[in-house]
Amino acid sequence: MSISLVKGQKVDLTKGNAGLGKIVVGLGWDPAETEKRGLFGIKKAAPNIDCDASALLLNSAGKLAKEKNLVCFHNKKSGDGSVVHSGDNLTGEGEGDDEQIFVELSKVPADVDKILFVVNIYDCVNRKQDFGMIRSAYIRIVNPANDQELLRYNLSDNYAGRTALIVGEVYRHSGEWKFNAIGEGSHAAHIDHLARQYQ
Repeated sequence: MSISLVKGQKVDLTKGNAGLGKIVVGLGWDPAETEKRGLFGIKKAAPNIDCDASALLLNSAGKLAKEKNLVCFHNKKSGDGSVVHSGDNLTGEGEGDDEQIFVELSKVPADVDKILFVVNIYDCVNRKQDFGMIRSAYIRIVNPANDQELLRYNLSDNYAGRTALIVGEVYRHSGEWKFNAIGEGSHAAHIDHLARQYQ
């Protein structure tokens, strides 16, 4: 049974799920519909927004110690191979996860203390887009062995003016892995700008 989280809530991942060695982190979002007045009345349309999910593998000091520890659309695999990105979804259309990040917990190096999951809007400055134009954003964690959703965190805050979201993190605690629902907005215009905050 999936656990529905609220902002700031922390839950065990591996303690109650014996043998959980791999997880799928699914991230999803939908552009919010806007009304446009035309010759034939009011028409609802959703803007074309390209969101990108990324993972930052951070050490115990909260720092991105290695360049290959940023997993995103232009670097789909961490240097050690423990974290792999599914690939870029340019529109966010359709049901289900828009992008997925696969994590092999048993392969995550000992010098990685947490994996931070973020979503940013590609080319947000030129396109004049922010997360006020996005609805139904979420992060969920699935056990790929049986496709069971372990937890879900729906981001319901107003993120107008924010161009990146720090969604949540998977982190080590007393030899186990836990998840923290963060849900904070950021003004970082590109994943590389956001990553620099952790160097």
